[in-house]
Order: sequence, then structure tokens, then C-alpha cells
Amino acid sequence: MKYSYVSHLYCPKCSSIYDTKAQHQLCTCGSPLLVDYALEGLGKVLSPEQLKHRKADLWRYHELLPVEDENNVVSLGEGMTSLVPLYRLGRDMAVDHLYMKDEGLVPTGTFKARGAAVGVSKAKELGVEELAMPTNGNAGAAWALYAAKAGMKSTIVMPEDAPEITRNEVAISGAELYLVNGLISDAGKIVGRAVKEYGLYDASTLKEPYRIEGKKTMGLEIAEQLHFKMPDVILYPTGGGVGLIGIHKALKELKALGWVEGDLPRLVAVQATGCAPIVRAWEEGKRESEFWNDSETKAFGINVPKALGDFLVLDALYETNGCAVAVDDEVMLKEQERLARLEGSFVCPEGAAAFAAARRLKKTEWIKEGETVVVLNTGAGIKYPDTVDMQPERLEKEEAIDK
Repeated sequence: MKYSYVSHLYCPKCSSIYDTKAQHQLCTCGSPLLVDYALEGLGKVLSPEQLKHRKADLWRYHELLPVEDENNVVSLGEGMTSLVPLYRLGRDMAVDHLYMKDEGLVPTGTFKARGAAVGVSKAKELGVEELAMPTNGNAGAAWALYAAKAGMKSTIVMPEDAPEITRNEVAISGAELYLVNGLISDAGKIVGRAVKEYGLYDASTLKEPYRIEGKKTMGLEIAEQLHFKMPDVILYPTGGGVGLIGIHKALKELKALGWVEGDLPRLVAVQATGCAPIVRAWEEGKRESEFWNDSETKAFGINVPKALGDFLVLDALYETNGCAVAVDDEVMLKEQERLARLEGSFVCPEGAAAFAAARRLKKTEWIKEGETVVVLNTGAGIKYPDTVDMQPERLEKEEAIDK
């Protein structure tokens, strides 16, 4: 049995086909490329039952991943994060079956490790020696650390106000780190020039085809953890949107394999009111978004003014009868505190935004009584120490606690 059933790359806009054994970035038409698999052949040799005996990481789905030689796998133990039932928070927001897919548990502390694991592994297989990418912080940290694991060089450019923890992660990995006085879009322009000048492998969001394959394993895991019964709703904090695109792709592949039945879950893209290009496009019924000027939010990971794959995010929303929701920073930080108080989980602000969106959608009855709802927490709250402002009472050495 083959390690991977990868077939080819294809363009979702012009339908051009590319070989997976050569390095590719975007299609000649400018669109991101997606990975296709020989699902008919795979369905004849693999069943869900066989997965039970495999290692509990994302490589348990190696037939549905693009790395063709197991020797090229670069892993830090990522994947198979907990799907946690949230009873107290569920009662608080009147959602009967509420779950959190907790990506704060993977290496580097965010879901970005999934994309880095598969992206770096495939880059290694293709002979890449040095990659470059812009980042809001967590993706750069993940790719820099996985590149180090692979013995690969990396050049990372991020906004100067990116979280200090992620800057430290990049720096300690040995990567070349540059800070720019601007947004991720400005960092992207700098990386684009460096890629052309020095012939680097461009690992920018969706400018290489394989990051999405790592992130789709969130969808594969959710399905397996729910015994291949689809949830009704999945909410995802959306910046570049690769995670949501990946989950949608994963569930469609499972459906094609015949492993799940019924309708796909309604997908919800969650953004901040200070940067909500996908929400605006969805509200206006458009297929692509427009650049969001002067974007600003505490949820740094979703501060993306214009996503290259915005049309794929919007397609996923339209195809699943989903929606897009924007949340105020103040509301998301209150939800972050509520989740810690009721469930003992310190989630990232992006994850908190998704929970706040679920609360609102239940209140408006978009989420219906009895439905199963999965919310993605995309990272650990401890990576964003500045989102919590606590002023505990200070005691002198001889003082006692007064209740």
C-alpha cells in the first residue's frame, strides 16, 4: 500500500494541472493551487477502522497527505488534539452540544504547527534548502522551528508589533528575522522581493500548496473524534482562512470516500470588527473580498486585510449554507475570561472570538436547539499575555488573606 495517494495539483480557478514532484507556487493565472488525491483507489484499501491502530498524530492520515516518502516526514508530534465537551459554557450560551477543538496543545502552541509540519515535510521532499514567509507571528514561529528540525534555512518577516513570544521563537530557531513597521501585507511585499532576488521558496499563505493539507487534518480529526458523524456547525477564526478552507476540503474528501454521510457542517468564518473583509464580502454576496484599510484588532492572528484565498473561504461558506460574523475586541476578551472561569481553558483571543460568535448565533437562533457545535480554539492563551490585564492585591510578608 502506498504511503500517499496524492495525485496532482490543480487550479480551482482555471483547472490547470501540475505535478506534485516539482516545486510550484501559484498557478500561472495567479490562483492558489490545491492538492488532489486518488480517492477512488484509496477507498478500496483503507477504512476508518484501520485508523484506530495508528499513532495519535496527524500523520495517521498519511494516505490523505502529500508527502510520498515517509523518510521525508518532519514531525514534532503534532496533531490529534482534544475535542473537549464544554458543559458549563454550553449551558451559559444555551448550546446543548458544545465542543472545543483545542489547538493550543500542539507544538509551538497553535494550529500553525499542522501547516508547518506538512509544508516543511513536502518542501524537504522537493529539495528546498531555504524558505521565506511573512507572518503575524505564530505561523512564522512554527515554520521557523519546523525548518530548523528539517535542517532547512528560513527567512521570516513580521510586523514589529507582533507578539514578543513569537518573535523570540523565530529568533531562537536560528532563522533570519526581520521586523517591519507595518502590517502583514507590507511584510508580504518584502518577502516577495526577496523570493525573486534570492530564489527562495515562498512559504507565504497559499503561495505554496501544502500548508492547507496540514491544516485540513483538523477536519479529519473532528470527524474521527465524533465517530464520523458530522457536527451541525463548525466555527473558525479567519484571517488568511487556510484552516477553514482545509476543514472544508477534508470533509469533502471524507464524503467522497464514503466515510461520512449527510450534509456538510455549516461553516462560520469569524473575524474582528477591526478587520473583517470576509464578513463584509459575505454580507454583500460577493465571491472575493476587498482590502480592509487601517485594520486593527487584539486578535493578531486574524488581522489580515486581504486574504489570497478569500474566494475559497467564501465558496466554503456559500456551499455549506454557513455565514461570517465579526466580533468586537471587547466582546472577545470578555468571552476569553468567561471561558477560563467556567471551563478552566485559557484560549487565544482568536478562539475567544469564535466562541463569542457562537453565543451570538445561538441568540439569533441561527444555531438551533439540539445542534452539535464545534468551535476551534486556534492557540494557547499564554502566547498572548498582553490580552489579560490583572491587578492582584499585594500582601506584605506578615499579612494574612482577608476573605
